[in-house]
Formats: sequence, structure tokens, C-alpha cells
Amino acid sequence: MKIWDISLAVTPELPVWPGDPKIVLERYMAISKGDVSNVSRLDCGVHVGTHVDAPIHFIENGLSIEKLPLDVLIGPVLVIELSDVEVISPRHLETVKFPTDVTRLLFKTRNSTLWADSHLEFYHDYVALTNESAKWLVNKGFRLIGIDYLSVQKFHNSEPLTHRILLEAGVIIIEGLNLQGVSPGLYQLFCLPLKLVGSDGAPARVVLIEE
Repeated sequence: MKIWDISLAVTPELPVWPGDPKIVLERYMAISKGDVSNVSRLDCGVHVGTHVDAPIHFIENGLSIEKLPLDVLIGPVLVIELSDVEVISPRHLETVKFPTDVTRLLFKTRNSTLWADSHLEFYHDYVALTNESAKWLVNKGFRLIGIDYLSVQKFHNSEPLTHRILLEAGVIIIEGLNLQGVSPGLYQLFCLPLKLVGSDGAPARVVLIEE
């Protein structure tokens, strides 16, 4: 059994979505300064690094993060690699042979090389889904999808329709994955977002188990 940690390391240098608060991670109390213990403080948005979007992120009165079903966040998952595409369209998905019983899907794209290269500035031209791809995934019955940058939709899409299509259909979205080194294939997914009551998203530790 091999465990793949596909979560991003949270540091103040990690890129965040433009307009979101920067990450502050600092030692608030320090033994070296005479305090009885080391205590750190974290200040950031909930959509930082590897994170899960809740429906309420884009849907008024949608479910918040603590209400997402754990039986969707944990279970068999298929990783597919689309390394030579600029945007993920239905024609790319139609070439994939999907197992009939798998309803979780992770996209490995050229985005993952950005994390490997320690790209510390926000990258606007990341690979993402089209609205048509989101509809295709909903129609095929997928319940969870994940992608290896900070959004499932293109940066220049002013209307968050891709998110809405997925979230309104109850599809859980994981963003900010690092799939470098992970081969395409079947794994067991464990994704546990922080239980932030009422929140529109939460950072998550996400791992794959390769048996």
C-alpha cells in the first residue's frame, strides 16, 4: 500500500486567488522568547491551498461545508491525465474509459507542474473545465471532482456558471490538488475538509491510497 499526499503545503508564499486574503502563519508565542510553549496563528481565507467548495459558495441557501456527505468525500476515485490540453472539454472526456461504478474523478493536468516548480505567483492561464464539461460530468452521474489548480473554471469566466452547474447538482468540488508523480488509475480517496460551521469552503488534507 502506498499513500500519496496530494495536498499543498500551506505557507505564506502559497499563491491565493486574486482578492483573497494572503496567508499569515506566524509564531504567536515562542519558547525561545520565554513563553511556556510554542503557539502559532493562522489567518487566511477558507479557499486556500487544497480546499473543498461547498454549494453555499455560489448558491444562496446551499449546503455549508460541515454538511457535505463524508461517504462522497471518501471512496474509490479515478485519476485521469490530460497533460496537453488548454481547457477540458467534453471531447476529452469522451475518450476516457470510465469504470461503471466510479463516481469520483480527479483531473491531472499541466497545472501540477506549477506546484513542482514552486510557482509562487498566481497563474492566470491554468487548465480548467468548460461549462459543457461540467454538464457532461453531471449527466454521467459523477458526485465528486477535483482539479490541480485553485479553480475548476477558467479565470476569465466572469459568470461562475461552471461552479453553479456542479454545485447545484450536488457535485463536491476539490480544488488546489497536487497530482505530480501520481499515475492515472484507480485509488482510494480520503478528503477531509475542516468542519467549519456555516462556511462556504474549507482547507482539506487529501490523500490517495494505492493498493
